[in-house]
Amino acid sequence: MDTIASLFSFITTPVSWVIVQFHKVYGAIFGPDTGWAWGLSIVSLVILIRICLIPLFVKQIKATRAMQTLQPEMKKIQERYKNDKQRQSEEMMKLYKETGTNPLSSCLPILAQSPFFFALYHVLNAIANNDTIGSINQSLLDSAQKAHIFGAPLAAKFTDSSSDVAALDASLTTVRIVTAVMIVMMSASQFYTQRQLMTKNVDTTVKTPFMQQQKMLMYVFPVMFAVFGINFPVGVLVYWLTTNVWTMGQQMYVIRNNPTPGSKAQAAYLERLYKHVTHHGKTRGRGEKAIVKAIVAKGRDRNEFERKFINGLNKAGLAAQPDGTVVKSDTQVVAQTEDGTPTTAAGTPKRQQPKRQSKSRRQSGTGSAAPKAAGEPTSLEKTDQPEDAKPAAAPAKKQPGGSTRSKAQSGQRKGPQRPKSPSKK
Repeated sequence: MDTIASLFSFITTPVSWVIVQFHKVYGAIFGPDTGWAWGLSIVSLVILIRICLIPLFVKQIKATRAMQTLQPEMKKIQERYKNDKQRQSEEMMKLYKETGTNPLSSCLPILAQSPFFFALYHVLNAIANNDTIGSINQSLLDSAQKAHIFGAPLAAKFTDSSSDVAALDASLTTVRIVTAVMIVMMSASQFYTQRQLMTKNVDTTVKTPFMQQQKMLMYVFPVMFAVFGINFPVGVLVYWLTTNVWTMGQQMYVIRNNPTPGSKAQAAYLERLYKHVTHHGKTRGRGEKAIVKAIVAKGRDRNEFERKFINGLNKAGLAAQPDGTVVKSDTQVVAQTEDGTPTTAAGTPKRQQPKRQSKSRRQSGTGSAAPKAAGEPTSLEKTDQPEDAKPAAAPAKKQPGGSTRSKAQSGQRKGPQRPKSPSKK
């Protein structure tokens, strides 16, 4: 334990000082020796740390999505160089460098809060051993030892013996019940957080080893929390349970408002966005504009949910712009009224093409052609006059040679024809 103290001494004093400051505030409300004062001090410490880690959480989301995008390329590299591990690693590093992706970015929040976790663990362990540490003097140490959370001392653990628990003025049964409930809640919150990530915020159109890895972690992490949780003091369990609840809520917010493309969460988000945009005729906030802008920029690379969203806007007479805004479209969209008459988006009747007439109607001459002059027969009508009564054709003009020549038939050249040359025998 002295080794841990020396390793985390640079962070133990700031952590203990923050806890003392929060304890002064809550101690004035609930009493300095109560479990509420010390428990809420630990919860406030978690909230303060997680607020400071929000930028790292944003980087984690971007890194995770970038890794999901690179999974097909990574799989190709693994198959291409499956017999050459060194070349495979070199190609992987080259791919990361070209795309600006860092696999360790997804672990940044966990790595960043690990020193605070071990520092808090050492502070609570010092309280259990009746040792002063950092900003916690003897009077604060006595107050912390008296603090109980639902009957369990702040520094008690599930594996403590009855004598250790009795020294903290508590019952072993109460300590184990409280710690067991907190461990179950901690594991359940971790499982639910990972499960909603896998079921709602993963691109279901791409099956990669990354998804199998995340699915495995969904079951491994809760088991790890259950195994190691029995060695954590009650104060550390409060810290870790608060962290899991914060992570779960933060992830639910991200999944709802900035889902992964191609996931079920994106389908639900675009459905809500479509209802809002068609109702108000515009997008609201930078977040919605950024989503629409990204969808428009994809062009033909849109997934099925994004295509459905764009087509729905077009049918509603709206058009998504490259800057993320939505305006009324100039293209008239066909709709139907109650009686089935096709109309445009403006409500005016649509111009219909004339129907093609049947052969019998064309032969009978009752079509929609313009009427001819009275008494003038059409080309298909029979006349009552006999053929002999038809006017005689004009006499053909005589040619200079004394012979007459009829008018050139269709397909013949006009003028004197060239005589055919006699065939040679």
